[in-house]
Amino acid sequence: MQDQAAPPAEAFSRGFRLAGAAVHLYTASGSVLGLLIVLAAIDGNVVAALWLVLATLFVDGTDGMLARRFRVKETIPWFDGARMDDIVDYLTYVFAAVVLLWTTDRLPPGAWGWVLAALPLLASCYQFCRVDAKTDDHYFLGFPSYWNVVAFYAIVLDVGTTGVGIALAVLTVLVFVPVKYVYPSRTKLLGSLNLGLAAVWLISSGVLVVQYPDPHPAVVVLSLAYLVYYFGVSIWLTVAGSRRRA
Repeated sequence: MQDQAAPPAEAFSRGFRLAGAAVHLYTASGSVLGLLIVLAAIDGNVVAALWLVLATLFVDGTDGMLARRFRVKETIPWFDGARMDDIVDYLTYVFAAVVLLWTTDRLPPGAWGWVLAALPLLASCYQFCRVDAKTDDHYFLGFPSYWNVVAFYAIVLDVGTTGVGIALAVLTVLVFVPVKYVYPSRTKLLGSLNLGLAAVWLISSGVLVVQYPDPHPAVVVLSLAYLVYYFGVSIWLTVAGSRRRA
């Protein structure tokens, strides 16, 4: 049986359609947060920049759920929210993150610094333009350009230029490796666990900012444990999926 056609936008109440428009505005606010990250980084206000990074992660982690709740594809069918989300994500996850790394001297001086700064920018240009960057079963294909998370830990944990350079190089390669990474707000398998752990990680990351520049080791371990889980479960799900197909 064929799926029923989506109802016309006029079938929804004005309030519901305004709610959909508000969700798009909420997503667009990430672009302003990205600008504020850059300005804070240039001004040397590292703590403000870190809070803004977490704010962008919160917005990006919740706007999709709100968009589905208020059915924005149906209430505002002429507006491409997914394209706007990609634009905002590139600004906040990639461009602002590289500026933050640059202004906090986490990149080596000279030509090597320029090369390392270019790697996330170029790799993410490729990834954001892939039509299969987000799979039909709601995973990210290849490392999902979490460069803002890289910048966050580089600053909070005071990682030197060598460590940051290695991380940027390795993760750039992983952009092109077809591992399916968990999409915390959409991957159905272990969905509640993934979403719950992501929330715990965000809270622990906020505690790290409060404690900056001397984070408590227990909070650091708690925060990093989520990253270990995230990469581990993503690799496990990819391998398990390949075996099932075989």
